[in-house]
Amino acid sequence: MTPSSTSPPPSAPVPSSGPGSAPVRRLVARSREEHRVASPLELFFDLCFVVAVAQAGVQLVHSVAEAHAAEGILNYAMVFFAIWWAWMNFTWFASAYDNDDVPYRLVTLVQISGVLVLAAGVGRAFEDHDWSLVVLGYVIMRLAMTAQWLRAARTATDAERATALRYAGGVALCQIGWLGLLFLPEPTRPWLFLVMAIAELSVPVYAERGFQTSWHPHHIAERYGLFTIIVLGETILAATVAVKSAADENDALGELLPIAVGGLLIVFSAWWIYFTVPIHGHLRSSRESFLWGYGHYLIFASAAAIGAGLEVAVEETVHKAHISTLAASAAVTLPTALYLISVWALHARHFKVGTAQQTVLPLAALAVVMCTFLGHWAVPAAGAVSAVTVAVGVTLTARGHEPRPARAHDNRDAHGS
Repeated sequence: MTPSSTSPPPSAPVPSSGPGSAPVRRLVARSREEHRVASPLELFFDLCFVVAVAQAGVQLVHSVAEAHAAEGILNYAMVFFAIWWAWMNFTWFASAYDNDDVPYRLVTLVQISGVLVLAAGVGRAFEDHDWSLVVLGYVIMRLAMTAQWLRAARTATDAERATALRYAGGVALCQIGWLGLLFLPEPTRPWLFLVMAIAELSVPVYAERGFQTSWHPHHIAERYGLFTIIVLGETILAATVAVKSAADENDALGELLPIAVGGLLIVFSAWWIYFTVPIHGHLRSSRESFLWGYGHYLIFASAAAIGAGLEVAVEETVHKAHISTLAASAAVTLPTALYLISVWALHARHFKVGTAQQTVLPLAALAVVMCTFLGHWAVPAAGAVSAVTVAVGVTLTARGHEPRPARAHDNRDAHGS
């Protein structure tokens, strides 16, 4: 990922793995002209990362339900950053360098092991402020990423080699700073997180000065889309389990059904809105792709938080949460509104024509926030707003594609008069 406009020289296509391929091959940049799709290893990588996302969501539910929303949101933001940033760095590296040989697979499996260690420590980080396992898991993932960049540097030359070494050095140095989470007093940790997050975000900016790694726009768009689907799927799963458990324990299906319907409408609409536009065409601009990739922190985090919010709403309905109905409603409506406005900022505004199309999602986000004050009808109302948003968007798009009727003088011109 890069803000630079300098493109790499074309590279020879990397042979895929198979019965006739060598187990160890040179790790060279893939050609931008080589079309590619997500590999089975990348899909497995995503699935394992969602385990950590699910753990973060579970702990967010507990924090909000116990009236510790501010602390829970802060911890969630920190944990989710670690998950998202490691996932994103792997995704962009794989788009440019994945040769799918044995060393590449083994290092990727090490990264997966790291995220599972991180996931195991999420509960301790939220409940006991013990960040040891989270930091350990993150360091495992990031040092494995450093090894990938060093391997790429071995076969690269000139500017590409300098970029790979900058990545390796920057990623490794950042891990020293993250160790401060283990030793600094609790009140100072959020400030350290802020400093280190900025440092991590700066590594690609520094590394790719003058040279752009050969990531493939269509592949990147597909990878982000697949992770969005998996996160939304986790949201549906979490909400379904919460509704089932509450219904079994409290026999409150009548009160829970509106939340279930509203939650489904929100998630279905979230999927529809994200995949309305062919975003890969927009990623050909280096600067735009840079902002787009970073901005997905808000999309992924809010999508996962919707599921946590639905669980909170269910617990409040059956009187298991120690918060007000207003707070429980906000746990759903606020991440939903953030999702809508984030998708508009990153996706929709680049493809919408006219004021009407441009204002649909911002107005929908505002309407969802207003639903917060509707008491126990907040979630179904937010779901209805989301569904109406999709319907309005489809209608406006269809009207924009309708052929305009020919005017009178056009008909005369067509007949030569």
